[in-house]
Amino acid sequence: MKRETHFLKLVVFLIGIPIFVLCIFVLPWIANKAGGTMFAEWLFPALIGMYISAVPFYFALYQAFRLLGYIDKNKAFSELSVRALKNIKYCALAISILYVLVMPFFFRIADADDAPGLVLIGLIIIFASFVVAAFAAVLQKLLKNAIDIKAENDLTI
Repeated sequence: MKRETHFLKLVVFLIGIPIFVLCIFVLPWIANKAGGTMFAEWLFPALIGMYISAVPFYFALYQAFRLLGYIDKNKAFSELSVRALKNIKYCALAISILYVLVMPFFFRIADADDAPGLVLIGLIIIFASFVVAAFAAVLQKLLKNAIDIKAENDLTI
């Protein structure tokens, strides 16, 4: 089992790299290029929303890393795992809400630049975050039920 969890830890780490590159290099470059254009008044709130959404994203990755650590230590069926899944759920919901709030700015930019794909990207991020939140909620409930059943079985023996 350790091999699989180490692989998943590597995947979790690799998922964070593109967002890190985006936040450190790409978003400042976009802000610099659009500084004096007509997009600036709509772009900067969108960029700020994207930067703010990186915080719950990385916290969720950290929680996923911790969850894999619990699995390594045979503590998968513990309250710690349930708490990690709950944090992942809240982080995904926060990202979804942030992008819903930023969507009017994306729409204005896409309308002014005649680029409807930008709105589609924002909608995909909202939908994907919501799916992650729903999936984490289902796993959280299943894990909580399994822990309750295990505790009940331990008491009857």
